[in-house]
Amino acid sequence: MGASFWELLLAACALMLVLEGLLPFFSPAAWRRLFEQATRLSDGQIRFLGLSSMLLGLVLLLLFRD
Repeated sequence: MGASFWELLLAACALMLVLEGLLPFFSPAAWRRLFEQATRLSDGQIRFLGLSSMLLGLVLLLLFRD
């Protein structure tokens, strides 16, 4: 029996947190520099990055769905 939607969503969120924690854990100085650079981006640039990330995620979901 397959996992329910909510179980898969929870697993995906957990994996996202693990992946996002890798850079600050292994290289806090690089993470700090990256974060400082991100604070200098304009609202439009941040929105574009967010939109690009969402679209890439949707494409990956469509490509690898059951």
